[in-house]
Amino acid sequence: MLRHLLRPNDAKIVMLVLDGLGGIRSAEFPRTALEQARTPNMDSVAAAGLCGRSLPISHGITPGSGPAHLALFGYDPLAPEHDIGRGVIEVTGAGFRLKDNDIAIRGNFATVDGKGVLTDRRAGRLPHEESVRVCALLQENIGDIDGVEVIVMPVMEYRFGVVLRGKGLSPAVEETDPQLTGKKPLQPVALDKASERTRDIIIEFIKRAEKALANEPKANALLLRGISRMPALEPFGERYGLEAAAIASYPLYRGIAGLCGMKVIETGSSVEEEFETLRSAYSGHDFFFIHIKKTDSYGEDGNLGGKARIIEEVDARLSMILDLEPDVLIITGDHSTPCAMKSHSWHPVPFVINSTVCGRDDTEEFSESGCDRGALGVFPATKIMELALANAGKLKKHGA
Repeated sequence: MLRHLLRPNDAKIVMLVLDGLGGIRSAEFPRTALEQARTPNMDSVAAAGLCGRSLPISHGITPGSGPAHLALFGYDPLAPEHDIGRGVIEVTGAGFRLKDNDIAIRGNFATVDGKGVLTDRRAGRLPHEESVRVCALLQENIGDIDGVEVIVMPVMEYRFGVVLRGKGLSPAVEETDPQLTGKKPLQPVALDKASERTRDIIIEFIKRAEKALANEPKANALLLRGISRMPALEPFGERYGLEAAAIASYPLYRGIAGLCGMKVIETGSSVEEEFETLRSAYSGHDFFFIHIKKTDSYGEDGNLGGKARIIEEVDARLSMILDLEPDVLIITGDHSTPCAMKSHSWHPVPFVINSTVCGRDDTEEFSESGCDRGALGVFPATKIMELALANAGKLKKHGA
């Protein structure tokens, strides 16, 4: 839609995404983490820029991480051609190269009691080194199933990936994660006739896996989600005329960026390491997506203090980005993860854009309440890239 308006120049855009940034007030949490955190640098960016709140999908719709990031990158998350399964995102983010007919599945190691009832959907947030060991155990004990190769790989902590490689496979199989403890894992269900063989292969995989995991103290069960196949996305660079780079420590976000065609740059896991990676790569690209994960993790744990500390750490290191003097700086989240809810939510996300031509509003601090006063109001996250390009001088006038 924008290609006829694209105008190349040397301007640089930095999009800093604090995962799950948004919060809500409640009786237990009278202030959000962003309101509690001391953020002088972000406040200065907000005071000199334009603020608002972005909606990843629509009012009342809670987004997953994949759709939320697609919206940030300007892809309509509700469009069928943009339906990227979590399995594809996870395994590509782990560096695995999928073939067109492969089936990719995202897995959680989990804990069940003696009756097979879930007591922990994340196996006590199994450490990554333990996940590596357990994945190797599975790979050793699963083998091929009905002529289909089964590949098991660690992703991050309790998350792992499974790839089914063979003929006659279909991703149209229901997930096995009930999303709640106190219930048994669900049985895979074929959604059509063509997926029945894939369902049977997954059932056999689970059977063999449970036998192999029987003596594990925590990871004695598994939950399968995001059963999917490679999509066909319009490359980010062609869509916007940008040389884009992604800096993210978690595989899922590297996977999303890579599927969009961004160059994924290896980085460390700390805020300082990610910002240092930006500085090292700054001359070679004109768009940078930087992802901070722990704000979301603390939100899901209901840990307001932890979430506020990560926000403060980002703010304390923000000068590493500001010193580069990007032509456009965006600070936002992919979705809200309120500590009061301990989950993703539908609430709009704080947003600020700063450039020499963005204009100013009456916002003086970067917070939910501050962004509520912003001139941008509540707007679709899919419009963020248009704002970024316009503020970078990369869009021509439309029409006479």
